[in-house]
Amino acid sequence: MRVSTKARMNRMFTNGGCLDVAIDHGVCNEPSFMVGLEDMPGVMDTLIRAKPDAIQCAYGQADLLQNRPEKDKPALVMRIDMGNPYNDQRHRIMWSMLQNADEPIIGALEMDAAAVVVNLFMLPDEPELFRQCVDNISRVREACRKYGMPLMIEPLVMLPNDVRGGYQVDGNAEKIVTLTRLASEMGADIIKADPTENPEDFHRVVEAARVPVLVRGGGKEDLKTVLMKSAAMIAQGAKGMVYGRNIYQHNNPKAVVAALMAMIHNNADGEKAWDIYNRG
Repeated sequence: MRVSTKARMNRMFTNGGCLDVAIDHGVCNEPSFMVGLEDMPGVMDTLIRAKPDAIQCAYGQADLLQNRPEKDKPALVMRIDMGNPYNDQRHRIMWSMLQNADEPIIGALEMDAAAVVVNLFMLPDEPELFRQCVDNISRVREACRKYGMPLMIEPLVMLPNDVRGGYQVDGNAEKIVTLTRLASEMGADIIKADPTENPEDFHRVVEAARVPVLVRGGGKEDLKTVLMKSAAMIAQGAKGMVYGRNIYQHNNPKAVVAALMAMIHNNADGEKAWDIYNRG
């Protein structure tokens, strides 16, 4: 790994672990994701004060983090692609594209990001969408190599649109492991993976990745359930989480961050994290 790549990753990973709070949902063009993100300056201020390891956003909101003068603010992880698989209704044409196909990481370099993140969608009966993602990653991987930028790949195996309305996570371990392996083969420095339906299978995802694995949060759930699941994934080798709605749609994001940070960095189990949250 190049020194510049490692230096940027060190900004994200404190003692090997990372809580990355995702607020890049505006690129999904899905109204339900925007609940809690209406006032982006206020959201960013709340999260900076909560002190996670990183905050994930797209270019258009990155200035809210990077214009801040604090030396100890969270690292920036920049989303550099967008697509339409998150809507309730299946689109006639499914697509995923880079925000800048000619110079895919130029915005991340401009904003001094610690890493960039791109999707690897695996949706039923959508081979062209999958091909677009592979092409996107190929372009980004070369740019990341050239400039020493860590690449986070997000392999997403989804159920058919008509199963639960909107493409939802398919927790099948075999599928997640296989797509994670593809992300590894394409040169990921970090992998953001969905949780397996059985948490005890998640070690297989970690083994397939061979790079740090952060667990993807998905939709908002009961917080104690989220903490218990998170503890189980860490026990299986995950290095942290990339959570969005389970933090920014909560009425006390700072307390949720404190609970997750204790889990990632201080070996707190689910019950201890729940106690930390309740004291927050």
